[in-house]
Amino acid sequence: MAVRKPAPGDLEPIETASRDELQALQLERLQWSLAHAYDHVAHYRKTFDRAGMHPRDCRSLADLARFPFTVKADLRDNYPFGMFAVPREEVVRIHASSGTTGKPTVVGYTRGDIDTWANLMARSIRAAGGRAGDMIHVSYGYGLFTGGLGAHYGAERLGATVIPMSGGQTEKQVQLIQDFKPNIIMVTPSYMLAIAEEMERQGIDPAKTSLEIGIFGAEPWTATMRQSIEAKLDMDAIDIYGLSEVMGPGVAQECIETKDGLTIWEDHFYPEIIDPETGHVLPDGQKGELVITSLSKHALPIIRYRTRDLTRLLPPTARSMRRLEKITGRSDDMLIIRGVNLFPTQVEELILREEALAPHYQLEISRPKALDELTVVVERAPGAGGADGDSAGQKLAHHIKSLIGVSAAVRVVQSGGIERSLGKAKRVIDKRSKL
Repeated sequence: MAVRKPAPGDLEPIETASRDELQALQLERLQWSLAHAYDHVAHYRKTFDRAGMHPRDCRSLADLARFPFTVKADLRDNYPFGMFAVPREEVVRIHASSGTTGKPTVVGYTRGDIDTWANLMARSIRAAGGRAGDMIHVSYGYGLFTGGLGAHYGAERLGATVIPMSGGQTEKQVQLIQDFKPNIIMVTPSYMLAIAEEMERQGIDPAKTSLEIGIFGAEPWTATMRQSIEAKLDMDAIDIYGLSEVMGPGVAQECIETKDGLTIWEDHFYPEIIDPETGHVLPDGQKGELVITSLSKHALPIIRYRTRDLTRLLPPTARSMRRLEKITGRSDDMLIIRGVNLFPTQVEELILREEALAPHYQLEISRPKALDELTVVVERAPGAGGADGDSAGQKLAHHIKSLIGVSAAVRVVQSGGIERSLGKAKRVIDKRSKL
């Protein structure tokens, strides 16, 4: 795989600015964002006052730690437009989360916000190796989900040709990749595997397509999953990060020339890492929960938003801005099975060690008696025999017990036995409430 390295002239000046220059810009924008939120959003005025803080109390970047957090429940409590800092008439677009656990979280954008988002997505795609004139196949979902339109506007801003496929219609996805020959695809990693599987069903070698770069986000995925995708499709698999409450995709982006974590675009987003239990800010290099403050958003400024994503801040490499370690779990994705903490990605790592197993799996949690029980449902790899799959399942159960510390039943099903996701994969099936 040939790596596209940007020439210095390809980068924006801020991407190579000194730390002093960057921090001066951050402080200026942070002071504006705090004042904008306080002056125009009743929620922030109330929480700042309750904490005894005023925007003018922020005289350094370190002072941000004295301001209160924002959590997802705050957005839901102010549903639908209570967190907007501009008149609704100035909001040109609205996105929202799925709202599977209650009311959706609603986010809005002014025309200027959309312009900033497009620029940051163009910057992100360029960091991933994209260039003007490339053809980009977008398989993120369009609509209220921020992925599809975020990728679309950024690719157009970059000067690329966009194929706005959205999710689903997997056979047609394969047809258009074969016919249009895009060199970049933007999609969730789990759905990329589903597309590759459909290619193989049609007799197409996934490694022989036109795709050279995959920009993958919207769900946690491991380094082992990256290796699996790159080997199967002979492409560079690059990580992108974002969340709708903060902007959408394009908050942070992995650079193709280093593939060493996600460069967070610190000129627009100020990151902190906190201890999830105490809320205390941790120094760079220590792992904890990512907290983000927007520095340039008008319609929906977000102050110290607790993302629940677990990571750590690392020094700059390919750009002058700090990096996030690859995010492979969220604090609210953590399962506690008989007192043992477990993340789905830990099981994924072990599944990918077994050649007879496919990377399609679900974790079923039940409570038939007094204690929770975990069942891992995983597919047999195409071409693997039944005995091979059973043997791999036994090894997987052993590794889960010895390496993670929890007993699990493993059920190996035939290839295609687990429903394919058209977007974010559903990894956990909680059956406890049905009992």
